[in-house]
Amino acid sequence: MSPELLPWLALCVFVVALLYSSVGHAGASGYLAVMSLFGVAPELMKPTALALNILVAAIGSAQFARAGHFRWSLFWPFAVLAVPLAFAGGALALPPSAFRLLVGAVLVFSALRFVLDPRDPAETRPPALPVAIGSGGALGLLAGLTGTGGGIFLTPLLLLMRWANAKHAAAISVLFILANSSAGLLGNLSRGGDFPKPALALLGAVALGGTVGSYFGSQRLPVPAIKRLLALVLLTAGAKLVWDAVA
Repeated sequence: MSPELLPWLALCVFVVALLYSSVGHAGASGYLAVMSLFGVAPELMKPTALALNILVAAIGSAQFARAGHFRWSLFWPFAVLAVPLAFAGGALALPPSAFRLLVGAVLVFSALRFVLDPRDPAETRPPALPVAIGSGGALGLLAGLTGTGGGIFLTPLLLLMRWANAKHAAAISVLFILANSSAGLLGNLSRGGDFPKPALALLGAVALGGTVGSYFGSQRLPVPAIKRLLALVLLTAGAKLVWDAVA
């Protein structure tokens, strides 16, 4: 990527952090989307997205917990197996074409998740312990492999299965993202890689966006138009990655 494009990339990740943090996410799928559109090398995309995710998820976790939405009893069964598997997934280096195809599929799924956003359930009940542990482990591995935090999958799962309402799901997902992203980045660095330099230049942008977005998101539900915009960006980038992988 040309250095002249870095300020524009910073602006884009700021917007991504602002929008995603308002719905209890840290933005990894959005960062991957804009990095693919800016031509960032695949080997840099994964650790950079994880590093940005950690910062925004830490901010969001504090905001949603302060607002009283976090439930530890619902969180830990999903996280107990997810974290070590996210580390394992982060340590695996996929071939560039396979990485593009997998991440592209994740972005397309993420776009559909925003378009087909489930309504807040009227009544909720916690999942059976083995189901929560198994689901969390699968999402943790996927998070480590793709450079995401897994929250983009956990949130709709919690809502569709009526395991949590929207606010509780957001609070649980953002801490799930923080744990998985930290483990995934450590796993990636365990292969001998350096901390991604692009992340250093973008940390300030996502910190500001994450602070503003998570503050407002912890107080009220997001506007549907925001989700439609996110879906468009994700779908465009996902289609581009899949095309590059198969072309």
